[in-house]
Order: sequence, then C-alpha cells, then structure tokens
Amino acid sequence: MISTLKGNLSMLDFDLIVNPTNQQILPMQGVSAQIFHQAGREMKKACQKLNGLDVGKAKMTDAFNLPCKAVIHTCGPRYIDGMHNEDEYLAACYWNSMALAYDYMRKCNMESINIAFPCISTGINGYPNHEACVIAIETIKRLMNKFPETKVIHVCFVCDKTEDYMLYKEALKLR
Repeated sequence: MISTLKGNLSMLDFDLIVNPTNQQILPMQGVSAQIFHQAGREMKKACQKLNGLDVGKAKMTDAFNLPCKAVIHTCGPRYIDGMHNEDEYLAACYWNSMALAYDYMRKCNMESINIAFPCISTGINGYPNHEACVIAIETIKRLMNKFPETKVIHVCFVCDKTEDYMLYKEALKLR
C-alpha cells in the first residue's frame, strides 16, 4: 500500500522514518533538522558511528526520542542538470531504504511494517519536485512488483509542504 499525507515526519508514529541527509549524516535544513531535533543528542552520536554515507545508500539508527522505532538515513543526490545519473542515485535512496525496512521487519519478526518517506533531494539539493515525486513512486512500485513479498511494507510519503503533498496525491491517483 502506498499513500501520502501532509505533516511533520518527525512527529509521526510510523515504524520507520527516513531522514534525507548528507554524506556526513549531519543535521541539515528542513525535515532532517526536525528529525535530529526531535531525536535528541543521541542521534548525532549514533550517526557519527556510521562513518558517513555514500550518495544513494542508506543506513539505520535507533529512533531515540522520536515516536518511531528506528530511522533510516539516506543521502540523496544534488541535482545538477539531470545528466549526471541523479535519477539513478535518487531511485537508489528509495530502493536501499526499502531493503533496510524489509530486513528490519524480518529481523523483528513483524508481519508488516510501515515506513514514512519525505521528499528526498528536493529543497536545498535542488531536485525538481515533480521529477523527484515520479522517481519515488515509480521506484517503490517497481520494487514491489519485482519482489512481491515487499508488499507488506506500507509506504507513506509525508510531505511538509502543501505543493508536494498535492503532487504526490495526484501522482498516486494516476499510477
């Protein structure tokens, strides 16, 4: 199941939330800053132990003071001009985050799990919102079609801006 809602990702009670971060896994602006603020100082310490993160990859930490169980950190690409494999790196963020979510679900003997994604690489990374939305939804759908067992992962795109929420809402209707 794939859905969307408008809200503050760091305040929501999902099993897993995704932090759109940089290669150093340090607090950034927007959603990332909210996640680190809500989680508390322990989050920054845990992220330092991860020894960085390549673009398109994902790693997990505990949630600390957040209402979720764990946080998946993924490093989205900076958008240059669409000719530097930005789409592949962005798709990899969703794919690798879903792989971690599936592994976590299995490790915890859960029958299903819910994960909340923000709009990765939009904002300061400059990815065009509409293109990022299409890549996000298409990647999740492609993964679920290729690996039907992942359909027990309930995906929600949580948008902090109304414009993004409307984009995802419309795109999910069409797809």
